[in-house]
Amino acid sequence: MQPAAMVQGLDGCREGWILARWVPGGALNLLRISDLAEAFPAGTPPLVSAIDIPIGLPDRVGTGGRGPDRAVRPLLGQRQSSVFSVPSRRAVETACDISIPEEARYRAACAAALETSDPPRKISRQSFALFPKVLDVDHLLRARPGLPLTECHPEVSFWAMNGQKPLDLPKKVKGTPAAPGLDLRIRLLAAEGVPVDQLTRERARALRAGLDDLVDACACAWTAARIARGAALVFPDPPERDRYGLPVAITA
Repeated sequence: MQPAAMVQGLDGCREGWILARWVPGGALNLLRISDLAEAFPAGTPPLVSAIDIPIGLPDRVGTGGRGPDRAVRPLLGQRQSSVFSVPSRRAVETACDISIPEEARYRAACAAALETSDPPRKISRQSFALFPKVLDVDHLLRARPGLPLTECHPEVSFWAMNGQKPLDLPKKVKGTPAAPGLDLRIRLLAAEGVPVDQLTRERARALRAGLDDLVDACACAWTAARIARGAALVFPDPPERDRYGLPVAITA
Protein backbone atom coordinates (compact mmCIF):
# COMPACT_ATOMS: atom_id res chain seq x y z
CA MET A 1 0.00 0.00 0.00
CA GLN A 2 1.32 3.44 -0.90
CA PRO A 3 2.05 5.55 2.22
CA ALA A 4 -0.27 8.46 2.92
CA ALA A 5 0.89 11.86 1.73
CA MET A 6 1.50 14.71 4.13
CA VAL A 7 -1.36 17.20 4.49
CA GLN A 8 -1.67 20.40 6.48
CA GLY A 9 -4.22 22.35 8.50
CA LEU A 10 -4.08 26.05 9.35
CA ASP A 11 -5.70 28.13 12.05
CA GLY A 12 -5.18 31.82 12.70
CA CYS A 13 -3.53 32.92 15.92
CA ARG A 14 -2.55 36.27 17.40
CA GLU A 15 0.92 36.31 15.80
CA GLY A 16 0.15 34.65 12.49
CA TRP A 17 -0.94 31.09 11.78
CA ILE A 18 -0.62 27.73 13.46
CA LEU A 19 0.34 25.14 10.86
CA ALA A 20 -0.30 21.44 11.57
CA ARG A 21 1.53 19.19 9.10
CA TRP A 22 0.45 15.59 9.39
CA VAL A 23 1.17 12.32 7.65
CA PRO A 24 -1.96 10.23 8.34
CA GLY A 25 -0.85 7.22 10.30
CA GLY A 26 2.41 8.96 11.12
CA ALA A 27 3.97 12.09 12.55
CA LEU A 28 2.44 15.47 13.32
CA ASN A 29 4.48 18.68 13.23
CA LEU A 30 3.13 21.90 14.73
CA LEU A 31 4.69 25.26 13.97
CA ARG A 32 3.78 28.93 13.80
CA ILE A 33 4.24 30.96 10.63
CA SER A 34 3.83 34.70 10.25
CA ASP A 35 2.94 34.77 6.54
CA LEU A 36 0.37 32.45 5.01
CA ALA A 37 2.50 32.04 1.87
CA GLU A 38 5.12 30.24 4.01
CA ALA A 39 2.78 27.24 4.02
CA PHE A 40 3.12 26.99 0.24
CA PRO A 41 6.80 27.55 -0.69
CA ALA A 42 7.40 28.44 -4.31
CA GLY A 43 8.97 25.66 -6.34
CA THR A 44 7.57 22.80 -4.25
CA PRO A 45 4.34 20.84 -4.83
CA PRO A 46 1.71 22.35 -2.52
CA LEU A 47 0.24 20.11 0.16
CA VAL A 48 -3.49 19.47 0.32
CA SER A 49 -4.57 21.97 2.96
CA ALA A 50 -7.62 23.03 4.95
CA ILE A 51 -7.94 26.34 6.76
CA ASP A 52 -10.28 27.77 9.37
CA ILE A 53 -11.00 30.95 7.43
CA PRO A 54 -13.91 31.85 5.12
CA ILE A 55 -13.09 31.52 1.42
CA GLY A 56 -15.29 33.22 -1.15
CA LEU A 57 -16.82 36.60 -0.35
CA PRO A 58 -20.34 37.48 -1.49
CA ASP A 59 -21.33 40.75 -3.13
CA ARG A 60 -24.51 40.80 -1.05
CA VAL A 61 -25.54 38.82 2.02
CA GLY A 62 -28.97 37.50 2.94
CA THR A 63 -30.32 36.17 6.21
CA GLY A 64 -27.81 33.88 7.89
CA GLY A 65 -24.85 34.74 5.67
CA ARG A 66 -23.45 32.62 2.84
CA GLY A 67 -24.89 29.29 1.74
CA PRO A 68 -22.32 27.23 3.69
CA ASP A 69 -22.88 29.25 6.86
CA ARG A 70 -26.60 28.51 6.68
CA ALA A 71 -25.99 24.87 5.76
CA VAL A 72 -23.77 23.89 8.70
CA ARG A 73 -25.35 25.80 11.59
CA PRO A 74 -28.25 23.40 12.11
CA LEU A 75 -25.77 20.52 12.44
CA LEU A 76 -24.02 22.00 15.46
CA GLY A 77 -26.76 22.29 18.06
CA GLN A 78 -25.58 24.55 20.87
CA ARG A 79 -22.30 25.17 19.03
CA GLN A 80 -23.93 26.83 16.00
CA SER A 81 -23.06 30.34 17.21
CA SER A 82 -19.43 29.51 16.37
CA VAL A 83 -20.33 29.95 12.67
CA PHE A 84 -20.48 33.68 12.03
CA SER A 85 -22.18 35.23 9.03
CA VAL A 86 -19.56 36.35 6.53
CA PRO A 87 -20.35 39.89 5.28
CA SER A 88 -19.94 41.25 1.77
CA ARG A 89 -16.62 41.60 0.00
CA ARG A 90 -16.99 45.40 0.14
CA ALA A 91 -17.39 45.32 3.91
CA VAL A 92 -14.33 43.06 4.35
CA GLU A 93 -12.16 45.14 2.03
CA THR A 94 -13.25 48.38 3.74
CA ALA A 95 -12.36 46.88 7.12
CA CYS A 96 -8.82 46.22 5.86
CA ASP A 97 -8.18 49.67 4.33
CA ILE A 98 -5.27 50.79 6.51
CA SER A 99 -5.32 54.27 4.97
CA ILE A 100 -8.29 54.91 7.30
CA PRO A 101 -7.82 55.16 11.11
CA GLU A 102 -9.04 52.04 12.86
CA GLU A 103 -12.18 53.43 14.52
CA ALA A 104 -13.26 55.23 11.35
CA ARG A 105 -12.47 52.05 9.41
CA TYR A 106 -14.75 50.02 11.66
CA ARG A 107 -17.60 52.49 11.20
CA ALA A 108 -17.05 52.53 7.43
CA ALA A 109 -17.04 48.72 7.32
CA CYS A 110 -20.29 48.63 9.31
CA ALA A 111 -21.82 51.11 6.87
CA ALA A 112 -20.71 48.98 3.92
CA ALA A 113 -22.11 45.85 5.57
CA LEU A 114 -25.44 47.57 6.21
CA GLU A 115 -25.69 48.61 2.56
CA THR A 116 -24.91 45.13 1.24
CA SER A 117 -27.01 42.92 3.52
CA ASP A 118 -30.71 42.08 3.67
CA PRO A 119 -31.87 42.51 6.36
CA PRO A 120 -29.26 45.22 7.07
CA ARG A 121 -26.61 43.97 9.49
CA LYS A 122 -23.45 45.53 10.93
CA ILE A 123 -20.25 43.60 11.67
CA SER A 124 -19.02 42.63 15.11
CA ARG A 125 -15.73 43.75 16.61
CA GLN A 126 -14.63 40.11 16.73
CA SER A 127 -15.19 39.55 13.02
CA PHE A 128 -13.63 42.94 12.19
CA ALA A 129 -10.37 41.76 13.79
CA LEU A 130 -10.46 38.59 11.66
CA PHE A 131 -10.90 40.27 8.27
CA PRO A 132 -7.19 40.88 7.51
CA LYS A 133 -6.67 37.10 7.62
CA VAL A 134 -9.73 36.59 5.42
CA LEU A 135 -8.18 38.89 2.81
CA ASP A 136 -4.79 37.17 3.16
CA VAL A 137 -6.42 33.92 2.07
CA ASP A 138 -8.47 35.65 -0.63
CA HIS A 139 -5.42 37.35 -2.15
CA LEU A 140 -3.33 34.16 -2.05
CA LEU A 141 -5.98 32.08 -3.83
CA ARG A 142 -6.62 34.74 -6.45
CA ALA A 143 -2.87 35.05 -7.11
CA ARG A 144 -2.35 31.27 -7.25
CA PRO A 145 -5.40 29.66 -8.90
CA GLY A 146 -5.68 25.95 -8.24
CA LEU A 147 -3.83 26.05 -4.90
CA PRO A 148 -5.25 23.09 -2.90
CA LEU A 149 -6.44 25.22 0.01
CA THR A 150 -9.99 24.56 1.22
CA GLU A 151 -12.18 26.26 3.82
CA CYS A 152 -13.19 24.20 6.79
CA HIS A 153 -14.70 24.96 10.18
CA PRO A 154 -13.26 22.99 13.13
CA GLU A 155 -16.63 22.60 14.86
CA VAL A 156 -18.05 21.00 11.73
CA SER A 157 -15.00 18.74 11.54
CA PHE A 158 -15.51 17.72 15.18
CA TRP A 159 -19.20 17.11 14.42
CA ALA A 160 -18.07 14.71 11.69
CA MET A 161 -15.56 13.01 14.02
CA ASN A 162 -18.30 12.65 16.65
CA GLY A 163 -20.49 10.44 14.49
CA GLN A 164 -22.12 13.49 12.90
CA LYS A 165 -23.46 14.60 16.26
CA PRO A 166 -22.98 18.06 17.83
CA LEU A 167 -20.54 18.28 20.71
CA ASP A 168 -22.10 18.87 24.11
CA LEU A 169 -19.18 20.86 25.56
CA PRO A 170 -18.00 24.29 24.35
CA LYS A 171 -14.39 24.97 23.42
CA LYS A 172 -14.58 28.38 25.09
CA VAL A 173 -16.68 29.90 27.84
CA LYS A 174 -17.00 33.70 27.79
CA GLY A 175 -14.01 33.90 25.45
CA THR A 176 -11.76 31.76 27.67
CA PRO A 177 -10.62 28.27 26.61
CA ALA A 178 -12.53 25.63 28.56
CA ALA A 179 -10.56 22.54 29.61
CA PRO A 180 -13.44 19.99 29.42
CA GLY A 181 -14.34 21.06 25.88
CA LEU A 182 -10.73 21.07 24.72
CA ASP A 183 -10.14 17.65 26.28
CA LEU A 184 -13.18 16.29 24.42
CA ARG A 185 -11.85 17.56 21.10
CA ILE A 186 -8.38 16.17 21.78
CA ARG A 187 -9.92 12.76 22.51
CA LEU A 188 -11.80 12.88 19.20
CA LEU A 189 -8.57 13.71 17.35
CA ALA A 190 -6.77 10.86 19.08
CA ALA A 191 -9.55 8.43 18.16
CA GLU A 192 -9.03 9.46 14.51
CA GLY A 193 -5.33 8.67 14.66
CA VAL A 194 -4.03 12.23 15.00
CA PRO A 195 -1.01 12.31 17.38
CA VAL A 196 -2.03 14.49 20.33
CA ASP A 197 1.06 14.41 22.53
CA GLN A 198 1.91 18.00 21.48
CA LEU A 199 -1.56 19.34 22.27
CA THR A 200 -0.55 20.83 25.60
CA ARG A 201 -0.58 24.29 27.10
CA GLU A 202 3.20 24.18 27.31
CA ARG A 203 3.53 23.60 23.56
CA ALA A 204 0.94 26.31 22.89
CA ARG A 205 2.92 28.80 25.00
CA ALA A 206 6.11 27.89 23.15
CA LEU A 207 4.35 28.69 19.86
CA ARG A 208 2.85 31.89 21.33
CA ALA A 209 -0.66 30.67 20.61
CA GLY A 210 -3.63 29.24 22.46
CA LEU A 211 -4.17 25.52 22.96
CA ASP A 212 -7.46 25.95 21.11
CA ASP A 213 -5.48 27.22 18.08
CA LEU A 214 -3.41 24.02 18.05
CA VAL A 215 -6.49 21.84 18.43
CA ASP A 216 -8.30 23.63 15.61
CA ALA A 217 -5.28 23.41 13.29
CA CYS A 218 -5.23 19.65 13.88
CA ALA A 219 -8.94 19.43 13.08
CA CYS A 220 -8.16 21.24 9.82
CA ALA A 221 -5.35 18.76 9.08
CA TRP A 222 -7.77 15.88 9.68
CA THR A 223 -10.15 17.50 7.20
CA ALA A 224 -7.33 17.93 4.67
CA ALA A 225 -6.60 14.20 4.94
CA ARG A 226 -10.26 13.46 4.16
CA ILE A 227 -10.09 15.80 1.16
CA ALA A 228 -6.94 14.05 -0.07
CA ARG A 229 -8.60 10.63 -0.04
CA GLY A 230 -11.93 11.85 -1.42
CA ALA A 231 -13.92 11.24 1.77
CA ALA A 232 -14.77 14.82 2.81
CA LEU A 233 -18.26 16.25 3.22
CA VAL A 234 -18.97 19.53 1.42
CA PHE A 235 -21.63 22.09 2.41
CA PRO A 236 -23.17 22.90 -0.02
CA ASP A 237 -22.24 20.30 -2.61
CA PRO A 238 -21.45 21.44 -5.23
CA PRO A 239 -19.92 24.62 -3.81
CA GLU A 240 -21.18 28.07 -4.69
CA ARG A 241 -18.73 30.49 -6.37
CA ASP A 242 -17.91 34.13 -5.69
CA ARG A 243 -17.27 36.77 -8.36
CA TYR A 244 -13.66 35.58 -8.78
CA GLY A 245 -14.64 31.94 -9.09
CA LEU A 246 -13.43 30.98 -5.61
CA PRO A 247 -15.41 28.08 -4.10
CA VAL A 248 -17.85 29.03 -1.34
CA ALA A 249 -18.26 25.92 0.81
CA ILE A 250 -17.34 24.49 4.21
CA THR A 251 -15.66 21.08 4.06
CA ALA A 252 -15.36 18.48 6.81
